[in-house]
This record gives sequence, C-alpha cells and structure tokens, in this order.
Amino acid sequence: MTFLYILLTVYILAVNFYGYRFVRAQRDGTDAGEPPAGDGKLFLAAFFGGAIAIYASLFAMRYRLSSFILMIGLPLLSVLNLYCYFLAYRSIWLFL
Repeated sequence: MTFLYILLTVYILAVNFYGYRFVRAQRDGTDAGEPPAGDGKLFLAAFFGGAIAIYASLFAMRYRLSSFILMIGLPLLSVLNLYCYFLAYRSIWLFL
C-alpha cells in the first residue's frame, strides 16, 4: 500500500514539474524571439495533473497573463486535479 502512495506522489510531482518546465521553456523561447507555442500542450499537461504548477508559474513568471482561456481554464482544471488527487489518495486502499 505504501508503494501505491509513493507512486501516486511521484506521478503528481513529475507532472507538476513538467508543467513548470514547459512554461519556463515557452517563456525563454519567446524572449529569444521564437514564436510562442500553442496552448494545446499546456492544457494537455494541465489535464494530466499539472494545472496547479502551470497556473502558479504563469503568475510567478508574469507570462501570458492576458490569455483569457488560460486564466479561466487553468483554475477550473486545478480544482478538478485537486479533486482527483483527493479521490485517488482516499481510494487507494480499494486496490488491496
């Protein structure tokens, strides 16, 4: 049972770290003169559990705060992610 808790925690941390790194890479690429990437990869990473880190990193880096879809969609996905995390941690004992 402890292994499942560790596995779930590592997954959540990895997806959030990937989301943070993706926003940072987008910002650095835009600063270097490359055209900004689309929002599809951001939403995909957010959907798989990285919405909290992506939303926080957008504010911390002051990057793309004018994007209406990101500023409305990411908080909604964050709430959905937190609810799914809660359900996953609560129901892990069912796998035993």
